Amino acid sequence: MLNRVLHPNLRFMQAMLLVLCSQVLYCSEVFAAKVNDIRVWRAPDHTRVVLDLSSPASYKIMQLSSPDRIVIDINNTALKTDLKKLDLQNSPITKVRSAVKDKKDLRVVLDVNSKVTPRSFLLKASKQLGDRLVVDLYDKKQTKQVVKHINDSKKRDIVIAIDAGHGGEDPGASGPNRLREKNVVLAMAKELNYLLKKEKGYKPVMLRTGDYYIGLKTRRDLARKAQADLMVSIHADAFHDPRANGTSVYALSRRGATSAMAQALADDANTSDLVGGVSLSDKDDVLAGVLADLSMGASMDISMQLGKGVIGEMGKISRLHSKKVELANFSVLRSADVPSILVETGFISNPAESKKLKSKAYQRKMSRAIFNGIVKYFSHSPPPDTYLAWQKRQRDKTINYVVARGDTLSGIAKRFQVSVNAIQRENDLATSVIKVGQRIVIPSS
Repeated sequence: MLNRVLHPNLRFMQAMLLVLCSQVLYCSEVFAAKVNDIRVWRAPDHTRVVLDLSSPASYKIMQLSSPDRIVIDINNTALKTDLKKLDLQNSPITKVRSAVKDKKDLRVVLDVNSKVTPRSFLLKASKQLGDRLVVDLYDKKQTKQVVKHINDSKKRDIVIAIDAGHGGEDPGASGPNRLREKNVVLAMAKELNYLLKKEKGYKPVMLRTGDYYIGLKTRRDLARKAQADLMVSIHADAFHDPRANGTSVYALSRRGATSAMAQALADDANTSDLVGGVSLSDKDDVLAGVLADLSMGASMDISMQLGKGVIGEMGKISRLHSKKVELANFSVLRSADVPSILVETGFISNPAESKKLKSKAYQRKMSRAIFNGIVKYFSHSPPPDTYLAWQKRQRDKTINYVVARGDTLSGIAKRFQVSVNAIQRENDLATSVIKVGQRIVIPSS
């Protein structure tokens, strides 16, 4: 009898428990993910907005007008950061707003003051950063393509693409006192750019000019668009053993790496896209078609020869980790038609080297060493249609002649098949009078 009396109560309690459980499940769905932080990065041709997620989430994005705005709806997500702290300077975004949609979704609105083309993608968590939603707003206005500067048809400048590794979302390696690789290498890249700008016959092109990320394939594409004769990628990597030290230069290997360290550094560098954020559509098909054997072989040969010169110069100011050019399959070096080297300026994970890398004086010395290696190579082996090649031909053709007894200017001119006027112009001679022992330059005929 007691069981019969209590039975309806038990049924009521069971029903209440089911309701409570459904409410708990509903709540867990509402807060399935959180946006813990939002960051904005400005690049020359686009603005990147990164939303840090506590876990994976689905989303959709819309572009609306009157007024212009980008609307991002993220399912089952709550906002847990302050939008007022965002730095929107130099970007087309004037304001970032948020609202709760359908009681459980997050709506983020980006108000913009100019026409942009949005692209978005999700990034899975990596060892450095968690799940992220990346929204790139590309400027409608096309950036001006950089091309080789032509003095005349046979005297163009040698174009050097300078690649400062990492940037923006991807800080690269870290040293003591939060020293970031991306900042160190950008400082060196700017110094190298300064030195090359002052050198007649060279045209430097900075691939990254500020604190923003560029995908590894995009870096290669930018060097190719600039019609570069060389791309030099500057890094300051880390190793799990803080005792690792020394500078080194790397060229592309289409097979295995030449050392365990080269393989480790290449593996680490190639994960940069996972940290910095590149959509799947930007990835190449495992070198598909890129490695055209003839052009790639020629580029790799130049890379090796040029790398030797850079190592020689770096060895004058620092300990070398390797005295030869190491080979590894670095993604940033996979260009079939642009010779490319990657320079490790030291291990930022080594306390002693980190201290040097932080020093402005050492940064200038290292940039000067890279500069000297580049200039030394191209002074001996300039591309045939460049100013340096023309200058080299003039040097090779000119003859230094010492006037002997009985020589006349007309006789010397006839012997070398040049005009008297040409010799006078070359040597700044007002008359045809010459003296025994006098040195004169015979110009090319």
